[in-house]
Amino acid sequence: MDATPTDPRLAVDLAGLRLRTPVLTASGTCGYGPEYADVLDYRRLGGFVTKSITREERRGNDPPRLVELPGGVLNSIGLANVGLQRFLAEKLPFLRSLPTTVVVNVAGHSVADYVEVAAALEPHQCIAGIELNVSCPNVADGLVFGTDARRLRELTAAVRAVVRRARLIVKLSPNVTDIAELAQAAIDGGADILSLTNTYVGMSIDVHTWRPALANVTGGWSGPAIKPLALYAVHRVYRLVAKPAGVPIIGMGGIQNTDDAVEFFLAGASAIAVGTALFIDPSLPIKIADGLAAYLETHDLPRVAALTGRLRCD
Repeated sequence: MDATPTDPRLAVDLAGLRLRTPVLTASGTCGYGPEYADVLDYRRLGGFVTKSITREERRGNDPPRLVELPGGVLNSIGLANVGLQRFLAEKLPFLRSLPTTVVVNVAGHSVADYVEVAAALEPHQCIAGIELNVSCPNVADGLVFGTDARRLRELTAAVRAVVRRARLIVKLSPNVTDIAELAQAAIDGGADILSLTNTYVGMSIDVHTWRPALANVTGGWSGPAIKPLALYAVHRVYRLVAKPAGVPIIGMGGIQNTDDAVEFFLAGASAIAVGTALFIDPSLPIKIADGLAAYLETHDLPRVAALTGRLRCD
């Protein structure tokens, strides 16, 4: 299938990860690809990021595991997925056919888990990037690597040793004292790209039953309510770590429109990912890309990359 022509000013290159527009889907929101094929034009998408893949198949957490609240969504899916072998046999054929850049998100319980899955994905040319999910807040051990700088550096280095062709992305947790410290650890371990932020730990209580709204008690809080927090995280990581190291950032967290995307670029992101808002409008990544083209025209900018890190604080 031929790609639909897009404005060349929107193209970005993230350490070798080439995107026709700077707008991707966020992991965990579009499944493995076929789920949105009828409502999202992949030919006009910058990149598609799969849900997390683990070595073994996971059933996920018990229901209820999704609660809609004012300002966002609280989820406790628990990394439910088909596992590595079924992913390779059943899901990869569709991803090979996608007319856009493909990134596979990887999660695990141990360094060995991540290494095995990443090594199995590395030979497949259709996978341009591997994103390490070290920051899922709705599984019992999901934050072990994402909140410990030493362990994150060791994990990233171990995966880097088996991932040579694909670009290595580390998705950072906001549930830490200083996200810049974790960003530096990921870069020291060999990350090509950083993505931030993942969801924030949160909970909700049913006042009639006096029980948690989620069976897992806590979950990951996403949606427009987290945008100011995610924006600050991107700004801090860009200024203190990513800019000096020359490492690009994929910014995410509550993005709903073109203005939101521009804010993330100005804060330091080189690309952005849309997640929770896809549940309302699956075509939103295309609308944001079209809006960015119009924004460049209005502000007489040669390319979208000219916006990255241009925040004026003086």
